Amino acid sequence: MLHGRGEEISVVDRLLAGCRAGRSGCLLITGDPGIGKTALLEYAASTADGLRIVRSTGIESEAHLPFAGLHLLLRPALDRTGALPAPQARALRGAFGLAPTEPGDRMLVGLAVLSLLAEFADGGPVLCLVDDAQWLDRASAEALLFAARRLDAEGVALIIGARTGFAVPGLPRLPLTGLDASAAAGLLAEHAATLSPADRYRVLAEAQGNPLALLELPTALDAGRPAGGGQALPMTETVQAAFLDQVLRLPEPSRHLLLVAAAEDTGDRHVVLRAASALGCRLTDLVPAETAGLVRVNHDTVRFRHPLVRSAVYQAAPVSLRLVVHTALADALDQPQDADRRAWHHAVVTTGPDEQVAAELERSARRAAARSGYAAAVAAYERAAQLTPSGPEHARRLVLAAEAAAEEGDIDRMVELAGLGEKHSDNPAVTVRAVRVRAAAAFHHGSLRTAAGLLTEAAALTGADDAPLAAHMLLDAVHTGWYLGEQELADSADRLDAVPLPPDDPLTHVARLLTCATRSATGQGDRDPEVLARRIAAARRTGFGGPHDTILVGATSLQVAGQDTEAHQVAGELLARCREQGWIGRTPPVLACVARALTFLGRHSDAWDEATQALHIAQELGHRQWIADISGVLAYLAALSGDEPRCHAFGDDALATTEAGAPPAGMAWAQWALALLDLGNARWESALTRLTALHTGPVRHQLPGTRSVCDLVEASVRLGRPALAREPLARLTDWSQHARQPWIDAHVQRCRALLAPEADTDELYRAALRLHPGDRQFDRARTALLYGEWLRRTRRKSEARAQLRDAFETFRRHGAVPWAERARAELDATGEVLPRKETVGALAVLTPQERKIIRLAARGLSNRDIAAQLFLSPRTVGYHLYKAFPKLGVCARTELATLEGLEGGSGP
Repeated sequence: MLHGRGEEISVVDRLLAGCRAGRSGCLLITGDPGIGKTALLEYAASTADGLRIVRSTGIESEAHLPFAGLHLLLRPALDRTGALPAPQARALRGAFGLAPTEPGDRMLVGLAVLSLLAEFADGGPVLCLVDDAQWLDRASAEALLFAARRLDAEGVALIIGARTGFAVPGLPRLPLTGLDASAAAGLLAEHAATLSPADRYRVLAEAQGNPLALLELPTALDAGRPAGGGQALPMTETVQAAFLDQVLRLPEPSRHLLLVAAAEDTGDRHVVLRAASALGCRLTDLVPAETAGLVRVNHDTVRFRHPLVRSAVYQAAPVSLRLVVHTALADALDQPQDADRRAWHHAVVTTGPDEQVAAELERSARRAAARSGYAAAVAAYERAAQLTPSGPEHARRLVLAAEAAAEEGDIDRMVELAGLGEKHSDNPAVTVRAVRVRAAAAFHHGSLRTAAGLLTEAAALTGADDAPLAAHMLLDAVHTGWYLGEQELADSADRLDAVPLPPDDPLTHVARLLTCATRSATGQGDRDPEVLARRIAAARRTGFGGPHDTILVGATSLQVAGQDTEAHQVAGELLARCREQGWIGRTPPVLACVARALTFLGRHSDAWDEATQALHIAQELGHRQWIADISGVLAYLAALSGDEPRCHAFGDDALATTEAGAPPAGMAWAQWALALLDLGNARWESALTRLTALHTGPVRHQLPGTRSVCDLVEASVRLGRPALAREPLARLTDWSQHARQPWIDAHVQRCRALLAPEADTDELYRAALRLHPGDRQFDRARTALLYGEWLRRTRRKSEARAQLRDAFETFRRHGAVPWAERARAELDATGEVLPRKETVGALAVLTPQERKIIRLAARGLSNRDIAAQLFLSPRTVGYHLYKAFPKLGVCARTELATLEGLEGGSGP
C-alpha cells in the first residue's frame, strides 16, 4: 500500500490506460532519495495487467560504459532489431557491441530505440520502467530521451524515475515531495508499530515525510543510535548513515564482499565472488548481508536494496582498501569483452603517469566512439591524458577528447579540452585540430567573428603539403563570413582562392565556385557570367567534391546564382544521403538549404515542414547558429500566411545576438519576413523602413537582400518615393544579366512596370507574366495582383478581374491569407464579390503532424520511409494516416494526389 500518493497513482493509472488503448505516453518522476520514486515504479509494474514490462536502472559506476543502461532496458526486444531500417539496425547493434560498426550519429541510436520500441509494441502494449535515470550513462540517457519525445501512437508507456535536478525539457514531470503528516504517521505505524511515542515523534520530525527515512530510522533507533546522529543532517546523509549502521554490524568478510559488489559495475555475482576471493571472502559471507536486507542475491546477480546502501558501503571504506578492491576486479575481468571495465578499474587505481593504462583507456575510448558513445569516449580520452606525461601524447589525447566532445555536441567541453590540448601542443598538426574544434564550437554557439578568426588561424598553420585541409577550413571561413558582412566574406574568399589546389581535384572546383559566387553576391572581382556558369558545370560534374560540407557549399552557390531548382536537387540528394546513413545531427543546415529552395520555388508548405524539422534538431543539439538561421526562414513563411504572432516570435529568435558587434545569424531573413508581413497588410511605411535597413545593412549580400528588391520597389512606389527604388533595381537588373534566369527577368519587368510611365506599364506587366516559370505560381500571382490593381485604376475592370481572380485563387491555395484578402478587396472594387470561404486547401482540416505525413504519403513514400524522414515510428505514421483519411474524404493513398494544397500553402 502506498500511503499519501493518491494523486500520483491516478497519473500513473491514466498513463497505463492510454497505453492499453494504443496511445503512447511518458512520465518523469523526480524527487530526493527515498521520496518514493521507486515505489511508484513498482506500483506501475504491479498494476500493468495486459502490458509487457521492460525495465532498467542507472548505476553510478556504469556512467563511463556507453549504452549499458539502454541495453539492459531493450534486451527483451533485441530479437526485433532485424525489422528496423538498415542504418538504424546497424547503429543499435553497434551501440550494444553486437556487431562491428563505424563512428556514427548519436541521434541515430535514439531513432533506432524509437523504432525498436514500436516494433516490440506491435505484439502488445509495452511498459518501460527506468529507475535512477540520473545515473544512466549519457549515451543511454540521450537515446532514450530522444525516443521519449517522439512517442505518439505506438502503445508504449515510459516512466522514468530520477533525482531532483534531472532536467528533461519536453517530458511531462511529476515531482514528488514528502508525505503529509497523516500519511507519514500511517506508514510509520504500519512498519514500526512498537516505537514509543517519544521515538515516534523523533522519527516523524527527522524524516520530514521521506518514506525511506520513515522505514530506516527506526532501525537506527533500535541499534541505539539517535535519529540523525544528534545533529541536523541532510536527508540523504541521514538515511545513508542509517544504512551504514547496518553495514558496520556485519562481520568484516561480509563488509569486504559488499565493498567489492559496490565497486563492480554490473552486479555480476560471478565477477564479484571471483574478485572477492582475492580478499579471502567466500560465498557464505553474503549471507549476513542478505539476511540484513542490504542486498538481494540470485543465481546471477548481487543487487543492493537501495543505491544509498551502495554509496554508504563505498564511501565509508578506506581509500587504500578501495584500491585493493579495484585491482582485484581488474584481475577478475580477464575476458576480451571486459576490456572497457578492466581499463576503468586500472584507471581508478593508477595515481601517476602510466602509459600502459593510458593506452588501454585510449583503446576503450575508440571503442566507445565507434559505438556512438561519445560521452564515454570523452571521459576515457581525458583520463588517458591525465595519465600521460606532459608532451605530444598528452596534447594529442586532449584533442581526441575535444573531438569526441564535438561529436557529442557538448560545446563547453569542446572549448575547454581543445584549449588545453592547444596549450600543451608543440605539434602544428595537433594544434590545427584543436583550433578547428574551437572554431566549430564558436560557430555553433553563434560567435561568428571568433569562429572566422580561428578558422583563418588554423588554415594558416597547415603545412604546404596539406592544402585540402586548409581549403576545407577556409570553405568554413567563407561560410562564416557570409553571415558577418561583405568585407569579411570577400577577405575569406580571397584566402580560399589563394590555396594551391590541384586543378583536377573535385575540391578545387567547389572552392573556385564558391569564390566566384561570393564575388557575384558582393559585386567584387570578376563577375563574368560565363565564368560562373563554367564553375557551376565543373562542380556539378564532380559531385561538388563529395564530402557533406562541400556539397552543401555547392547547393548554396547555386542559390546565389539563382539556380533554385538545381540547388533543391543537389541539397535534396545530400539530404537523402544523410537520412540513408543516419546522419541526423548533420541535417539542420541541409534541411535549411532545402527549405530555402522550396520557399523560392513557391512550395511553402513543404518548406515549412523541412524548416521546422531542422529547427527541432538544431534545438535538440543546442546549435544557436542554426536555430537563428532557420528561425528566419520560418518567420518569412509565417509572414506569407499572415500569421503575425508566429512571424514576430520566429523573428525574435532569428535576431537574437550571441556575439557583440556581429549581425544576428537570421537577420536578413527576419528583416525580409517582417517587411513582407507589413506589405501583405498594406503597412507601406513600416515595410519600406525594414527593407531599407536590409538593403543598406551589413547582410544585404545575402539571399534576402537580392530577392527582396521587388518588395522594396513596391513599397517605395506605394509611398510616392520611386527614387529610392532606382539603385536596388539597378542591382537586380545587373544580377539578372549575370544569372540569366527567366524568373529573375520576370521580377525585373515587374519592378519596371511599377516605375514606368503609364504608356509602357501594360506591356511590362505582360512581359513579366510571360517570363514567370510554371513552377513559381506564387511569384506570378504577386505580379498578377499588381497588374490587376493597375488595370482597375485605369478603368479596365474586365481585364482586371481576370488577373485578380487568378491571383486570388493562387493565394488561396497557398494559404497566403493577407495576399488573398488584398486580391479580394480589389475584386470587390471592380464590382465582383467573391463568396466567403476558407482561403486554404483541403489540408486545413488536418493537424500539422497529419499534414506532413499526408504530403509525404502523396509522394509515394511508405510508412517506414515517412517515419525515417520525420523521426517517428511507422506505427505512429499509420495512426495519423488512419485519422487523416476520413477528414480528407479519401480511402487510399492513390487518391491523395488529387487533393488541393499538397504543393502549396504558406506554413502550418
